Amino acid sequence: MEINTFAWITIFAVSSAVINSIGIFFVYKHNKWTSKIKAYFMCFAAGVLISTPLILVLPNAVKLHPYAGVFALIGFLFMFLSNELIKRKTRQQSLAFGITAVEGIGIHSFIDGLVYTVTFSASLLIGFLSGIGLVVHEFAEGVITFSVLMKTSVGKKKAAFYAFITAALTTPLGAFIAYPSIRKLDSSFLGLALGFVCGVLIYVSAAHLLPEAREHEKKHSIWAFLAGVTLALFIVFTKIVGG
Repeated sequence: MEINTFAWITIFAVSSAVINSIGIFFVYKHNKWTSKIKAYFMCFAAGVLISTPLILVLPNAVKLHPYAGVFALIGFLFMFLSNELIKRKTRQQSLAFGITAVEGIGIHSFIDGLVYTVTFSASLLIGFLSGIGLVVHEFAEGVITFSVLMKTSVGKKKAAFYAFITAALTTPLGAFIAYPSIRKLDSSFLGLALGFVCGVLIYVSAAHLLPEAREHEKKHSIWAFLAGVTLALFIVFTKIVGG
């Protein structure tokens, strides 16, 4: 079971890095075309990531620990306050803006890796559903990271390289660093960790993906969001009916 868990964590963490890299490559080669489709990726990912914590992750976390909801709030506030701190720092010149913005993305991507480890340690279903949303949103994150770095005038090749290091590699790094500690947690502490992750996922969806997608809203993007919600509901209820 432990080997299977680590295998799934590895698959999703590495897939995130690959999809993120594809986003960087596509915006590097086809900037206009990539900008047109990234809103759909963000909306779909947001649909999955807002549904999964509410209908699956939080209920399971509360079963493991009664104060998991408090830790969900802590996870949400942690992401919110971190984002506010980064916003304050980015009110500078273009180079400083790029450095601090990418620093924030790097921390965010590292936390994505922690999410894979915590969710798959809780259950395959929770990990799989959370993983789908996170992997899909990596494409848009790669595009955004590259675009931010291009504003610093570092050049396309360096921007692509720095985006790969910061946004792509940090996710598997976070997953593999967290794994030795997370697998030693008993079910009670795992419930608290799962609650924290729930807050992180809700924040990523409601305060990061959806606002970004609405800023670059495309025709029918609402359907991409609802498709993400529908997929999450379908998988969860299929599991419930199937026992």
